[in-house]
Amino acid sequence: MNNVYHLFEVFGIELEYMLVNNSTFKVNPKVAEVLTAKNGVLIDDIENGAIAWSNELVAHVIEIKTNGPTDELNGLADAFHQNILEINNLLKPFDSKLLGTACHPLMNPFEETKLWEHGSNEIYELYNKIFDCRGHGWSNLQSMHINLPFANDEEFEKLHAAIRILLPILPGLCASSPILDGKITGFKDSRLESYKTNQKEIPVIAGKVVPEQAFSKEAYEAGIYLPIQKAIEPFNEDGILDYHFVNSRGAIARFDRNAIEIRVIDIQECPKADIAIAVLVIEVLKLLVYHPFTSLISQKDWHQNELASILNKIIKEGENYEITNFGYLEELGLGDHCLVKDVWKHLYEHVKNNIAPHYREALEVILNKGTLATRIEKALNDNMSPENITMVYIKLADCLQSNILFDI
Repeated sequence: MNNVYHLFEVFGIELEYMLVNNSTFKVNPKVAEVLTAKNGVLIDDIENGAIAWSNELVAHVIEIKTNGPTDELNGLADAFHQNILEINNLLKPFDSKLLGTACHPLMNPFEETKLWEHGSNEIYELYNKIFDCRGHGWSNLQSMHINLPFANDEEFEKLHAAIRILLPILPGLCASSPILDGKITGFKDSRLESYKTNQKEIPVIAGKVVPEQAFSKEAYEAGIYLPIQKAIEPFNEDGILDYHFVNSRGAIARFDRNAIEIRVIDIQECPKADIAIAVLVIEVLKLLVYHPFTSLISQKDWHQNELASILNKIIKEGENYEITNFGYLEELGLGDHCLVKDVWKHLYEHVKNNIAPHYREALEVILNKGTLATRIEKALNDNMSPENITMVYIKLADCLQSNILFDI
């Protein structure tokens, strides 16, 4: 977002997908081959009309994203789906296809991880040297990023305050990673649970995942970016790491493009579900910015530790966690004791008239049948054999190919 846009004027959406082998169902590090097949020669970023493709840290994950800011969300799921169909077609010679959800359920990251070896790989090599990027928290986590613009400090203040309030309950809408290493982990959002500690060698990089109380560019630089800059200095002799780039909070401010990027949302089974979630999140943020249930002062008053304690419970229990923090519920227009799923139903009722029917249909599956994590657990029916897990996830890959929700 190089131009300056006002609040909610445009959006940027990024979706990450795994490549899996049809015969073995293992991850397949063939993204370079896909990008080469599409472009003729290998480049890190390919523009494909309204959508762009690029690589990620590991060679089995491809990112597809809006090609710059867009104000068109209603047709966006279809645009992403057309690109998924094209990529799946390019993958046929490699006996492979794309798979949604945030974590491969059977991947052994210590044996199967292959880092990206092209383009900007010197950054990835340094990351690997510092953090060892073979664990689940690095090589087995796919998410959706939502980029939202702000024009100035006043808009940043309102947007950052609203995002911080909403962040803790997002896994109760979008968790899709209940399984790692072939086992139910006990966390609806295993991706985020891994993400919280994947940079434990330099903990200030991710902080508490919920960002600190910084509501201006100056405050953000002083409170978040400067501590990161100091912390990475001993590891950054060649100056490869940019302290803006390494910030890994669940929402990061990008003052170079006047946007906040939300990063805590697990990828779903298909773009229809992803974009429906993005639309709901955007509409609820508009509500919190323009018609707050409390006030901007009240929203800003929440310390990251208080919000993180709620987030951590919801990472574990998802939509079934009962929120008992009355003050927090008040920020979302509710009273005492409320399940996260009921918080989302309440927020949805406030904004659903602003949401297109095809996205409402998708959201009502999630709100009524549970997060994708819950639907995956239900489909497995306590049978955790590799064969049964593979069978369920092949159905999820079919959902991606057909752009339909996993409805059980």
